[in-house]
Amino acid sequence: MDATYWGKKFGVVIFQDHNSGDVLWYKFIARKECVADYEEGISHLKQSGAIINGIVCDGLIGLRERMIEYRFQYCQLHQLLTIKKYLTKNPKTEAGIELLHLTEQTFHTDKESFVGAFGQWERRWRDYLCERNEPVAGKHLGEFKHKRLRSAWRSLRRNMPWLWTFYDYPEAGIPNTNNALERLNGIIKDLLRRHWGISLVKRKLMTSEKLKAYNHHRKRQL
Repeated sequence: MDATYWGKKFGVVIFQDHNSGDVLWYKFIARKECVADYEEGISHLKQSGAIINGIVCDGLIGLRERMIEYRFQYCQLHQLLTIKKYLTKNPKTEAGIELLHLTEQTFHTDKESFVGAFGQWERRWRDYLCERNEPVAGKHLGEFKHKRLRSAWRSLRRNMPWLWTFYDYPEAGIPNTNNALERLNGIIKDLLRRHWGISLVKRKLMTSEKLKAYNHHRKRQL
């Protein structure tokens, strides 16, 4: 499940089934997504009798805590994008280069190897992460020198328990990313880009028709 936006006042929250590729539920929003939107979608699925084997999503604050009854997989691609946001695609420090390379390996390694390598990285760069600038007047401690590196490290450390749910429960068939849904988002964005300037009402109608037709189109291809 994920949300995608076109401007500040038009977005859509979409739930997609990984096994069939079908769109299970969607909701238009005119603001930033919130936990309640996802709870509404989950409630809809439960009322329809759907069996939820697991959830794949990004790191919306508070979402994991409200979905504790389900297996939760944090999208590994979103994690990599977060690391790149803090470190850029070309980090300047050795510690940053190593952390980016390590995060990229989530797609090519197993949980035990990754967790072990991350622990080694933390031990290697512990002192570096703790380096501070000289304190300014009135403060006992200076600010951390490597703020962006620390933010990247803390993000990876915080999300670690949910990066490998798909690995821990292979029988559930949970994917490790939201890539399939991102492809669908791309299709919709391309459609709306080609009809830029239409009214909000027509934009919603066009998006709805595309989402409804998506399931039918995939079944015809099969």
